[in-house]
Amino acid sequence: MTENSKVSRRQILSAHQTGQKIRRIAFEIYEQNFEEKGIIIAGIAGEGFAFAKRLVAELTEISPLNAQLIELRFDKNIHQQSPVLFDHELNVENQVIIIADDVLNTGRTLAFALEPFLKVPMKKVQVAVIVDRSHHKFPIHADYVGYSLSTTLTEHVEVVLSRAEEEGVYLK
Repeated sequence: MTENSKVSRRQILSAHQTGQKIRRIAFEIYEQNFEEKGIIIAGIAGEGFAFAKRLVAELTEISPLNAQLIELRFDKNIHQQSPVLFDHELNVENQVIIIADDVLNTGRTLAFALEPFLKVPMKKVQVAVIVDRSHHKFPIHADYVGYSLSTTLTEHVEVVLSRAEEEGVYLK
């Protein structure tokens, strides 16, 4: 990280505040799914997967739910949908799936992430994000939101969970 990139971004949530948001989301997930024996947390590769890992850790601590973790990998930067790959095979039929990502902006990434789950019968699919920017272009909403943030289209929100020394939410 260069000095200029550190100066040009403003911290919105500290590491502690981000952790509190994740824990609160875990409690909400448990409240909405307490009758389930288990759920699947599907994290989108990158900070979304780091968020999913933290959710699974919190759920394991606060509830008897068997929270299984999978990573969704696909190219978020192409305009057409690329294949969505799981990091390992897991039976998702008749399960509760929670797709986790760091930021909900237009909804395109989360819409792409739904693709493999629409091919099998499921109990329900929910979405959890740390930050919702509310610039939705796709009919996607988050069931669990850590922080709603009004931004301009030119601003960039960065969630850092994978580097402990920089953990938090930043606005560039």
